[in-house]
Formats: sequence, C-alpha cells, structure tokens
Amino acid sequence: MITIYSEKHRLRNAKTELFGGQLVSPFENPSRADIVLERVQSENLGDVIAPREFGMEPVLALHDAGFVEFLRMAWDEWSKTGYEGEAIPTCWPARRMSQRIPNFIEGKVGYYSLSSETSINKGTWEAAVASKDVALTGAELLLSGNENGVFSLCRPPGHHAAFDMFGGYCFLNNAAIAAQWFRDNGIDRVSILDVDFHHGNGTQDIFYEREDVLYLSLHGDPRDAFPHFSGYPEETGQNAGEGATLNWPMPPGTQFKKWCDCLKESLAKIDQFGAGVIVVSLGVDTFEKDPISFFKLKSEDFLSIGKLIAELQRPTLFVMEGGYDINELGINVVNVLQAFEG
Repeated sequence: MITIYSEKHRLRNAKTELFGGQLVSPFENPSRADIVLERVQSENLGDVIAPREFGMEPVLALHDAGFVEFLRMAWDEWSKTGYEGEAIPTCWPARRMSQRIPNFIEGKVGYYSLSSETSINKGTWEAAVASKDVALTGAELLLSGNENGVFSLCRPPGHHAAFDMFGGYCFLNNAAIAAQWFRDNGIDRVSILDVDFHHGNGTQDIFYEREDVLYLSLHGDPRDAFPHFSGYPEETGQNAGEGATLNWPMPPGTQFKKWCDCLKESLAKIDQFGAGVIVVSLGVDTFEKDPISFFKLKSEDFLSIGKLIAELQRPTLFVMEGGYDINELGINVVNVLQAFEG
C-alpha cells in the first residue's frame, strides 16, 4: 500500500495544550507521524511519496471562506499584538450572546474555535494545508484505479474541524475534503467511516444535510468523552441528509467484541448505501493504552478491523486521525493497513 506523507507536518509543533487545568505539552505532536512512518517503512508496507499541491479550491468547497482566511492569518495577527504565547481561545459566542465576528484576534480565535485545548502556533496554517494535500493526493491516487487502498498519513488530523470551527487538534477537515473531491470527480456516493475514539463532530457538521455522503462514527459516549456536545444516536442527519449520519456511542471500558459488533453494523450500512469509495478516518486511540481515551482494544484487534473493512471490496482511502504518542501507535495503524491488504 502506498503511503502519502509530508515533512511539512513538523511545522505544526505547538508547545502548549490546556489539559486537566494545566498547560501541558500537546498529546498531538510531530513524533506521532514519526512513529507511524517508521512502522510503515520497517514493515515494508509500500512506497512513501510526497503530496502534490491542490490549492484552496477543494478546501473552499466545504469550509467557510472567512474561517479559511482566519486560519491563514491567525498567527500573523496574534504575533503582532505582542503576546508571547501561542494563540489559545479564551472567550466564545456562547448561548444568547452576539454572533458577530470580532475585529481583534483574541475574539476571532474564540469565534472560530470549538474548544480550548488546541493552540495556534507559527506554522500551523502551512502544516494544515500540507495535510489536506496529503489526503487529496491519496484520493487522486486511489481514483486512478491502480490501487485498492491508499494511506494518507495526515498530520494535523482533521475530523473535528467543522464548516467554520477548529479544535480537537484539527484545522481543515482532511477526510471531508477528500470525500468531496471524490464527489466532484465522478463518485456518486461516498461513505466516511470514522473509527477514531472521539466523535468526528466536524465531519458530521459538514455533511449533516446531505444524502450523497454517508457518515458513520464509532466513538466514546459524548456524555463522558470529548467533544461532549456531538455524537449522540439521535443525530441522524437533517433535511435531505436525514438518515445519512449514523452514530454508535459506547461507554467507558468498551471491549473489542462490543466495538466490533458496532463496526459490523456500520459496514452493513455502507454496503446497503452503495458507496463507490470509502474514506476511513483512521484513529487508533481506541487502543487500551491510549492516554486520552477509555476503550480497551488490543493491538491484534486492529488486524480484525482492517480485514473486515476489506471484505466490502471497495476502494478505500485511509486518512490518519487520532492515536497518541505511545510506542504501539505505529503497530496499530499498520496492523489495520496490512490486514486490509491481506
């Protein structure tokens, strides 16, 4: 399997994350991609190639233009204030408050964010742009017809990035951008299977009123897990999109058998939907040792995941999402990919 990878991910190297009431070194850091890439290479998964540049048109097909411009200029505006730290949101347009976009960068950061753990640093925009190019290069390669599966090693991840909000370590929604690219290039129906531990609120937001993209998510119950306010079973889409969003929230301590039963249900829905392409938001933070999750999957379970997805016999783009800085990260990712290939 070919892997798409960009060294520009290193430009996203934030120093601060608000976690447990303290500023800590971010869980989402450059070593994540290093661990995965090292395993890809040591297991001889296949060629590793650099992405090509796709410009902003695929981004603006899904994301708000004002939001994209904010991300592009955020660090420059922040640094010009004289603030010495990274840009961290501190104030939001909460219930019954004005929804006007502020002029001052501190207000803009709050307006366009969904949570406070994700700071913006110098290089964030450039890394996010490269990450969506990693996803789009994978999509283009898959559509060429020579590959049945492609791995886009995206960093920063994307599935929490909504139409006009960043957060959860995500800025541009790589999987959603790739799905839309498939639609724009002749694929009538696309399914996005999100197996990250955290609900992909951003992907759901983007496609919530559409019937041509089926979004399915297996995740920690939002009553107990980030993002808390998205991912409940009654969220099934709206208007034309009614029925095209499906959520399987699961409680703390969930073992693989229960999780796998939900996966099998989701795969049956994809088959019924008749997807021409599957985009897998590949988070492996369902692993039992992941530092910010509470499922109990073991490394061998990720082999089963890859095998089950392969049984659908659909062209599949794997887009890297979560899974944090532990030694097993690379093992778990590559287990999925190797099992998919058989």
